[in-house]
Amino acid sequence: MALGRLVASFAVAPCDSATAEPQTGPHLPPRNAHTHREPPAPSNRRSVSVSSDSSDDYEEPEPSTTHQPLDMAHKDGFLSVPCPKVRYSSLCSDDELLEDEELTSPSRRRSWQDYGLSTLQGSIYLPSSGRLATTPPAPESASSLSAVIKMGWLDKNPPQGSLIFQRRWVKLDSEYLRYYDNDKEVYSKRIIPTCCIAEVMSVGDQKFEVVTHQRTFLFRADSDAERSEWVRVLQEVKPVQQQGREMTFAPCLTPDLQGYLELRGLRSKLYTVVCADKLYLYKSQEDYKMGIGITSIDMNVGNVKDTDRRAFDLTTPYRIFSFVADTEQQKEQWVCVLRDSISMALSHSEVAERLWAGSANALCADCSAPLPEWASINLCVCVCKRCAGEHRSLGPSISKVRSLKMDRKVWTEELIQVFLLLGNERANSFWAANVPPSEALCASSSSEERRRYISAKYRHGKYRRYHPLYGNQAELDHALCVNVQSDDLLETLSLIFCGADVNCCRGDPESPSPLLLAQSHGQTLQVELLTHNRNTELPRLEVESHMETVHYMAPPSVTHNGFLFKTASMARPITERKTKEEFSRRWCVLNDGVFSYYESDKNSTPNGGLKMKEIVCLSVNPPEKHGYGYTFELYSDAERLYLFGADNPDTVRQWVKSIAKSFIPACAECFLLRDFERVGRLRYKDSLHLQTPRTGWFCLEGSALHICLDNRPQETIHLHKLKELSIQQDNEVLVLVERGRSLYIEGERKLDFAGWSQEIQRAAGSCGDSLSQQQLTDTDIPVIVHRCITYITQCGLSSEGIYRKSGVNSRVASLLEAFRADARSVWLKEGEQQLDDVANTLKRFFRDLQDGLFTHTSHQWLHTTAIAEEHSRISQYQQLLSTLPRVNKATLCALVNHLYCVQCYADKNQMTLHNLAIVFGPTLFQTDGKDYNAGRVIEDLIQHYIAIFNVDEQQLKKQLDEISLIIKIKVLENLKPAPPGGHFICTVYLEEKKESAEQLVKIPATMSASELVCEILDRRNISVRDKDYWCCFEVNEKEETERPLHYEERVLPIVHSLGTDSHLLLKKHPSMEAMLVYIGSKVDVSKHGIMRFREERSLLGLSTGSFNERYFILTHTSLRLYKEVRSNRAEREWPVRCLKVYHGIKKKLRPPTCWGLTVLYESDKPDKQERQQWYLCCDTQAEMREWFATFLSIQHGGRLWPAEGCGVAVRSSGTLQSEARLGNVSLIPLRGNERDIRNSMAAFAADPLALFKNT
Repeated sequence: MALGRLVASFAVAPCDSATAEPQTGPHLPPRNAHTHREPPAPSNRRSVSVSSDSSDDYEEPEPSTTHQPLDMAHKDGFLSVPCPKVRYSSLCSDDELLEDEELTSPSRRRSWQDYGLSTLQGSIYLPSSGRLATTPPAPESASSLSAVIKMGWLDKNPPQGSLIFQRRWVKLDSEYLRYYDNDKEVYSKRIIPTCCIAEVMSVGDQKFEVVTHQRTFLFRADSDAERSEWVRVLQEVKPVQQQGREMTFAPCLTPDLQGYLELRGLRSKLYTVVCADKLYLYKSQEDYKMGIGITSIDMNVGNVKDTDRRAFDLTTPYRIFSFVADTEQQKEQWVCVLRDSISMALSHSEVAERLWAGSANALCADCSAPLPEWASINLCVCVCKRCAGEHRSLGPSISKVRSLKMDRKVWTEELIQVFLLLGNERANSFWAANVPPSEALCASSSSEERRRYISAKYRHGKYRRYHPLYGNQAELDHALCVNVQSDDLLETLSLIFCGADVNCCRGDPESPSPLLLAQSHGQTLQVELLTHNRNTELPRLEVESHMETVHYMAPPSVTHNGFLFKTASMARPITERKTKEEFSRRWCVLNDGVFSYYESDKNSTPNGGLKMKEIVCLSVNPPEKHGYGYTFELYSDAERLYLFGADNPDTVRQWVKSIAKSFIPACAECFLLRDFERVGRLRYKDSLHLQTPRTGWFCLEGSALHICLDNRPQETIHLHKLKELSIQQDNEVLVLVERGRSLYIEGERKLDFAGWSQEIQRAAGSCGDSLSQQQLTDTDIPVIVHRCITYITQCGLSSEGIYRKSGVNSRVASLLEAFRADARSVWLKEGEQQLDDVANTLKRFFRDLQDGLFTHTSHQWLHTTAIAEEHSRISQYQQLLSTLPRVNKATLCALVNHLYCVQCYADKNQMTLHNLAIVFGPTLFQTDGKDYNAGRVIEDLIQHYIAIFNVDEQQLKKQLDEISLIIKIKVLENLKPAPPGGHFICTVYLEEKKESAEQLVKIPATMSASELVCEILDRRNISVRDKDYWCCFEVNEKEETERPLHYEERVLPIVHSLGTDSHLLLKKHPSMEAMLVYIGSKVDVSKHGIMRFREERSLLGLSTGSFNERYFILTHTSLRLYKEVRSNRAEREWPVRCLKVYHGIKKKLRPPTCWGLTVLYESDKPDKQERQQWYLCCDTQAEMREWFATFLSIQHGGRLWPAEGCGVAVRSSGTLQSEARLGNVSLIPLRGNERDIRNSMAAFAADPLALFKNT
């Protein structure tokens, strides 16, 4: 698992060297040799802007040098020269241990005499000594820490075991756990190497122990959650360190000087160690052997000064350390070694800085980690510390690893020039020409992944670009002898590691070897390269049994070009429709794994480009989403989004196919045959790999998510059938739960993961009105049908008139809309939903189905009733049943099974076979109800259920017994005395707050805001006209704000939360119509723009400032605040579900405009209760209205107002009307003849809302 991550942004420029050809393997005939181009010295690199297109950043390719590489055809004519003496470089031992040092930024030496000294309260480890009164402004240069994994305040138990904990600032990186007196200190009180940590465990409340081999450290966090986080990261660091390298507690095996020194102010001496460019302080020699020290001092910021006979000062920008030796001779020895250490620290950085100056060497050649400090001098690559460790494990015969900072004698000017001219990029054009994206390393790759990749790359040459002469030893040796007379280093490297013999004999006594031949021609850089590879073991095909023996074959080179329209690249998701004016016409070229775009087809210099290996996701947008009818998006691993489009669908289709073929690996080639909407790589965890996330390839096609994980066969997840789909851990993990399996998709990059998350959730929802487009159970039954039937079975089979009584129309419409939006998230609970509302929701769902339950064969079902002979009629039903689609068949079977159970208890619910047929016949066949054929079909299906559906009678009997038990339990529950009244009496004001407008309303727990509005309007006999948007407002007089309650919002929790300065007010919503028009015109419900922002006063009552302009982005999950439009990182982020937005701002805050919003954030985390309030000010009323409408739409799934408005008469769904008619429509009689029931249903089918209209 990654311990830390350094994130850097690098401009993407087209490759300036010859692109590597696909690997053909040694058995194929030779190919034509490439002509290579030598780059100039790095100092000649320059960046130019070649276009006015703000997004097209391009770094100009390096111009050719005056020394062109020799053509192989003309190299035979070179003269031989006499044999000079061979020069050998002095090399450090390859067996020396890697130092535990991380990236340091060299700082300029300064004179510290200008700084004043002051006393400082010291610790028992570091006494009070002179401290510089003025601290230079570069604290990070003084500490060579690895990337910090975690830091924060902890309480620590002192060594004496006192019960009083001491407050300490603690930092953890991949190398050490350090703690300090405070967060301003540079030098720690104690350093604990992570390789010494044997165990980390939680003990007691908020405490945990860090156990080393000789001592246990006890810490206490501020909360259990914080404690758990510390324990987790420490446990993750521990095994990585123990597995990643040999355990060595001391900072180095060969220190320059070590011994006891007195530090003035301490009674006891400290064991002091000078190692390379660092000074380490330990309490004792035993602590040094255990590796547990006090602090470390970087000598690149130090200065040593003689002060007394036996004393000397080590001055740093942050503290003066005054040491006293036992004798004057020892003092002289210490001063000399420390000054040498300072010189070493300062001089070593020069080599590294020279190599890093060229961008090619600024990244590790293997994992792309920034600023590598190590190099393999024979392989000609610069590598980071972690990769260097794996290079050492290859042995010096394969990779000779040297430090850029410590191995000073190795780095001759010739060797430095070799690295500058080759560079990691050109060296990798040979070593890494054919690396599949699935095997490539990144800076966070594990040690095992590095070991496997580096061994395959250098020991076995798995990814190298084979030379055309590969396998022909004589020709390789001859080509090497010819090439060393030129300055083409890359060709020499390629020849050596494809089998050319560096020590081959030419038969010329004057220049018998390639090395002497290069010397005779004055090619000193060739000499340097040959010298370091005289005894190098060449890559071989033989591999261990656990290694993959088949070479990776590069995908076929894809070439495509043409005009596309492109927008400026961006670092944020596209939330609004891009018009044609925002696109620029570009000539685009895809060739050899590089996608470049030019100002026109006449230009030779590209405006910018993308390497295929940098693409992590390709998304195809639906037609007409943007100004150009057909568009697609490319996401890079640098968190950039590129949008391209055209009006011709074939053009876009061909580009999508070509790009996908270029970046999708061989293991996922099956995706190319699919009509995908999104394809790319993501990190995941599943039941087989819960600890460490792995990389897999994902393809979204309709409602199917196709996955290629590791080397397993392709799998498919049907998103409609998921049992659960949720986002966890602050929108960074998408959880997909299906039957018998859970998959966790992690957001390694926020930009493309946000798109994946949104598209997967969209695909997993209902996407149409047909049965097959609904969210389904694992038995292919729509979730809405399954949950409604289950709820009615558990709560309503004994209810009189079930399916015949009408529910409240607004609640039915709202429930049906919730099911259509995301049925998986809707759970029906007794007391929250009314029985008749659920029953009517089920009926309305079937009536609104596209093509109906019986599809286009419905007329055949209706004609079957004409068959008089019962056995023949049943056979015809069975035949028609077999022709139904799979989902329709399963749904019909489940519904008829349910209706069969309902009619079995007709003595309780009065729903006989005929009654059910009359109700469901017109509903399922979507007829007007006047023809009883539809009812006859339903009656036959219920009556002959066992025969038609081939039902197991034993299973059916068991089901009926369970239902009987449920009914008995319900009867017993109803016999219990009812609890005290759960209603609450509340005062609601109508239009204004005055006594004459008071309304005392009894508010039950289930009452919604729309029901409260309807009850008061009915009580006051107020008729609702068209476009009257009556709404209930929560008014806060103290804050001078008001908030319209959403029509589905429960009123009782609001009533309980009202303070003495708040009340409920009923009035017309003046902006609702405009809000509905605005939301209706939006393609994607999100918004961004500038508003004036101000926070609430601090706890001390001090104002935090005035209103300042800030850039806001509101998405379906969060509200993010940026300092300005161009900012890439949000300053603040809040989940939308935790926000309440009120109209208005207190006047005493002096808002710049009167169009203000007060926003209240309340955390929903039980372990971290947090409440914040701030203010937003808009420039216009329309802008404020749009922001508020977007908030409301996102929080309530796009439902701002009920479809039938608020003028609906509300009645209790459990109360039966005594009248036989309502207006001119017959009600469904509970106990009546068949004719009355049929006539009533016919009228209801003709106009479902007729029962609720005022006549």
